[in-house]
Amino acid sequence: MEWNVSMGGRPLEEIELVDRAKRGDVGAYEELVRRHQSLAARTAYVITGQAADAQDAVQEAFVKAYRSLGRFREGAAFRPWLLRIVANEAISRRRAVRRQTTLALRAAEGRLQGDAVPSPEGAALEQERHREVVAAVAMLRPEDRLVIAYRYWFELSEAEMAEALGCPRGTVKSRLSRALARLREHLVAAGADPEEGERVALDV
Repeated sequence: MEWNVSMGGRPLEEIELVDRAKRGDVGAYEELVRRHQSLAARTAYVITGQAADAQDAVQEAFVKAYRSLGRFREGAAFRPWLLRIVANEAISRRRAVRRQTTLALRAAEGRLQGDAVPSPEGAALEQERHREVVAAVAMLRPEDRLVIAYRYWFELSEAEMAEALGCPRGTVKSRLSRALARLREHLVAAGADPEEGERVALDV
């Protein structure tokens, strides 16, 4: 099933779209999907590391979310609720196929190319640091990659992260702290400067 449409006219408020979708308005749900499909795809890709698997996970998650709208809590934020379903589906698929994945951070592509650098040597050094960070993040658990992505790359609020991860807000900070500590460990093991490497990682 493909959920990708654009509704004409004035953008509807999300709460209204959710209410209409819960009453069976497929068009309203398609608009919700259109608004969130890019972030959903990036979330799934962070976990699976494979474009095809991420796409499959997102499509299945959208179907499951539609079927679960009746259980959606009134007044809750739709985005973190949806991302939680996407993440669970992506994790399930990754575990099912038992693949060794690598992480290519699509969200970071183009950032280094667009940044001004003092020299070709400086550009090469920055790209090398970027590769080191990509390799280090790829070695993290999917759960660690996800919490880093939510906070630094997708810019979710702490409340949204808690909802998307299905944990208390206080737990978000501890999970993020542990994930960053593991990232530093991998950077050190790879011989990279952990502080400089982390700066690159969190500035993409």
